Amino acid sequence: MESDVAGKRQTHLVVMVNGLIGRLRKCAKNWRFAAKQFLKRYPKDLVVHCSKCNSALATLDGVDVMGTRLADEVISVIQRHPNLDKISFIGHSLGGLIARYAVAKLYTQDCRNQLSQSNGNYRSEEKSITQVNLSSDCISNGKIGGLEPVNFITIATPHLGSRGHRQVPMFCGIRSLERLGYHTCGVLKRTGRHVYLKDKLDGQPPLLVQMANDTEDLKFISALQSFKRRVVYANVLSDHLVGWSTSSIRSRSELPKRKNLVRSGRYPHILKEGAVNIAKQEGSVDPQANNHKTRTATMEETMLRGLSQLCWERVDVSFKGSKQRYLAHNTIQVNTPWMNSDGADVIQHMVDNFLV
Repeated sequence: MESDVAGKRQTHLVVMVNGLIGRLRKCAKNWRFAAKQFLKRYPKDLVVHCSKCNSALATLDGVDVMGTRLADEVISVIQRHPNLDKISFIGHSLGGLIARYAVAKLYTQDCRNQLSQSNGNYRSEEKSITQVNLSSDCISNGKIGGLEPVNFITIATPHLGSRGHRQVPMFCGIRSLERLGYHTCGVLKRTGRHVYLKDKLDGQPPLLVQMANDTEDLKFISALQSFKRRVVYANVLSDHLVGWSTSSIRSRSELPKRKNLVRSGRYPHILKEGAVNIAKQEGSVDPQANNHKTRTATMEETMLRGLSQLCWERVDVSFKGSKQRYLAHNTIQVNTPWMNSDGADVIQHMVDNFLV
């Protein structure tokens, strides 16, 4: 699904990325409602592309494989719209991790220079960006795919993985169930191993841990830093798949007291945003983790420290009192309007605060 206005020359590409098991051949429909709201507000500015390269069982291939696919897809979209000069990403759930990997791939390669070098024949060559031999003058300088990065937004994304205590709320904090989830994550193949920090390759840390810092090959943090805004929307409760801590990039000790959170008048499901929610939290560490530092706690601490090098806008969301609260993971995205309509104010909040 790709939406723009005929006859106009929009300059800002917005890439929307679905999560695990996006609908077969229709994963773009997960974003249909949000895409319409963005185009309604900014019809002359945006090209909204709802990614469709990772759907159904393809979402089990691993964050790295899916991120590379997304990067290739974005390059093809940029080629079709030569007037583009800005780019933003919005990822739901696993889609946020896929987008983080993709922007690191795109940050290290300026596809526009590559297109000019190949005389516009890049698309016909059908090469993955990992297969292209780039010279030094093809490397992006603070750009994503040769475009100016503006907004990087994730919604209910497990940035710290799902392995830690209470990171998957449906296990109710029962450690025996959490261990069961860890030992059975292979059902989700490589993706499950990545999210549960169970992957090991040549003695390297798990992929999500690597993605919390720049590596020799991919500049994960530098790519994120290049965006003017980085925003995380997180369900405070009733999201059975992704916990509040992992989706808001905070340790449990840093989470505000729920009783102190106040609903916004204009956006009934957005909790009041204080200065503490829009902050750079360097070296964020849960003091309880030092008491018995398990391997999982150490990895979470590493990811928190890495990601907290950047400033994040944290937007807490609560569907308490809503009939759709038990579907919070999809409601926050308005995945299916007739079933998840209560999340419309969250999408509106996103649209109203979007930098064009």
